[in-house]
Amino acid sequence: MKVLVIGGGAREHALCRSLSLDPDVTALYCAPGNAGIAEVAELHPVDALDGDAVARLATDLGAELVVVGPEAPLVAGVADSVRAAGIPCFGPSGEAARLEGSKAFAKDVMAGAGVPTARSYVCTTPAEIDAALDAFGAPYVVKDDGLAAGKGVVVTGDVEEARAHALACGRVVVEEFLDGPEVSLFAITDGTTVLPLQPAQDFKRALDGDEGPNTGGMGAYSPLPWADPKLVDEVMESVLQPTVDELRRRGTPFSGLLYAGLAITSRGVRVIEFNARFGDPETQVVLARLKTPLAGVLLGSANGTLDELPPLKWRDEAAVTVVIASHNYPGTPRTGDPIEGLDEVAAHDAPHAYVLHAGTRREGDTIVSAGGRVLSVTATGKDLASARERAYTAAARIRLDGSQLRTDIARKAAEG
Repeated sequence: MKVLVIGGGAREHALCRSLSLDPDVTALYCAPGNAGIAEVAELHPVDALDGDAVARLATDLGAELVVVGPEAPLVAGVADSVRAAGIPCFGPSGEAARLEGSKAFAKDVMAGAGVPTARSYVCTTPAEIDAALDAFGAPYVVKDDGLAAGKGVVVTGDVEEARAHALACGRVVVEEFLDGPEVSLFAITDGTTVLPLQPAQDFKRALDGDEGPNTGGMGAYSPLPWADPKLVDEVMESVLQPTVDELRRRGTPFSGLLYAGLAITSRGVRVIEFNARFGDPETQVVLARLKTPLAGVLLGSANGTLDELPPLKWRDEAAVTVVIASHNYPGTPRTGDPIEGLDEVAAHDAPHAYVLHAGTRREGDTIVSAGGRVLSVTATGKDLASARERAYTAAARIRLDGSQLRTDIARKAAEG
């Protein structure tokens, strides 16, 4: 099978790495890709938001499966253009991707499906914002209704900060604060059958101890030793299957990756948000543990044949990923700095630890930073403590001027 992956971040590098290890994949392409992805896939330039351009590229390459990685192309309907060209595509339609593209739409779907979530108000005027903030009180949770690259949410005890964020967004969802640990659970679906993956936990705040501003994610780990063994079954029954059924009932079937961001509250599981694609950085650890070859599962989603596949197989190992971010992230990042030490990780830490590229590009013989999150250093081990030690040992070999990382990814879970 010839596979084309759309995107150029660490999520896409993780997808390409898994696909490159799949014996059924005879050719692997990525557009636009990055410096790390170039080592496992043939790169092609493309405007990832231009569905016709993506479909043309897929046709020219003879791709038999297109995998759309990021949320913006999905919300823009790129998967629709690829399917219209007669090529199987992993990723929801533009209409179904509104589950991530609009927080208000997601709340409406959850109401229809009876999915447990936070109480909320959709606000478009200053008066509505003030009333909603007053109704819930601190801590305040304010979410931009549209896509914001993981940075559109403010959780704060300061009402003025909450109000300022709400006013800057235009249309916002103000909701009650959910207590308890957060969990990410992915499921692959063809619009009817739902295959849950293993749960992971990511770390959104920039600094150790969950301090600092929200980011797109600074690290993740899987499995979750503290979670109820029945968690996946419970979320399948109360969240994932009802959501997929509700979207199908509405005439907008969802096929692709359904990502449920969950809070395990004192009152039970509640949905914080849905995403319409693999999460970054959770994908890095979930795919590190997946034993089943990936291409056939993604094709089953695209073709509506997931019910014919055997159960997914998982490695017993744990996985940890640590994000190395550029200077000033999540503000305007500094780019163009040389990255050193990648060869040392490959020489000393493989195969248990490896580096997935996010914001990188090649300049001659040098790989330089080209974004906010630059690298995801990922490692596996017999348990979380072992995987964590390997990830941080490898990360310490990387040299990037002004870079930052969290030192506490998976620490609490590893210590039990």
